[in-house]
Amino acid sequence: MDEVFRALADPNRRRLLDSLNARNGQRLRELCDGLDMARQSVSKHLAILEEANLVTTVRRGREKWHYLNAAPINAIADRWMHRYDRRRAEALADLKQALESAPMSESAFSYTTFIKTTPEQLWQALTDPAFTRRYWGVAFETDWRPGSPVVWEENGHRIADPEQVVLESEPPRRLSYTWHTPTPEWAAAAGIDDDTLAALAAESRSKVTFEIEPHGQTVKLTVTHDDFPDGSTMRQMVSTGWPHLLSDLKTLLETGETLPPVPDEAWQS
Repeated sequence: MDEVFRALADPNRRRLLDSLNARNGQRLRELCDGLDMARQSVSKHLAILEEANLVTTVRRGREKWHYLNAAPINAIADRWMHRYDRRRAEALADLKQALESAPMSESAFSYTTFIKTTPEQLWQALTDPAFTRRYWGVAFETDWRPGSPVVWEENGHRIADPEQVVLESEPPRRLSYTWHTPTPEWAAAAGIDDDTLAALAAESRSKVTFEIEPHGQTVKLTVTHDDFPDGSTMRQMVSTGWPHLLSDLKTLLETGETLPPVPDEAWQS
């Protein structure tokens, strides 16, 4: 946590976080706009924020995109919130909510966490149905080869579609696949109303990418869910569901237990 507090101590770095909080997912030149700092200075500040895990980056071709990461703020809130009075606790809760929220015009959602495990064990937890059923309630039927179909099994229903495929598979470092089809059976089991289902069905298909990097005695996991259209209903749902899901994955790998099930509303709010 010391790295987080040191990173937040500088007003220029807080301005960069404010910029990402207002519009998550920016390139360096976009972050430089409106800041009275040289490009090199902005790069140095971003490096400190990235080292503190307050900012995570994703490369797309030759460009590097920067995303606000709420995980360290969550950790601070979890550790310190109970030591404050109600007003201060509410202020921290508001900060947590603000950092995890993002405008619906964004085309991507990114989240980073650190897990005490190995890349191989984390890969197994992301691909082996025996693991995914425990923290996700989903089993995947696939051989995890690029181009292979991915069948989702959830709540007793199988979700299959020709466009549900593996995009990238580099065990145990990188995995990417297209998101599932919002079927009526899936919607009924998840308690999703007809209007929401219609909105989901009208959207283009998104994709999720898992990047796994060794980081000392832990593993850095970055999840990027992108290719959403502007105002995406699916993006709103996954941006609230992913943090709980990844916390459950982390808890399972580190303790052997899982968190209480996430309410359906957490994926729908």
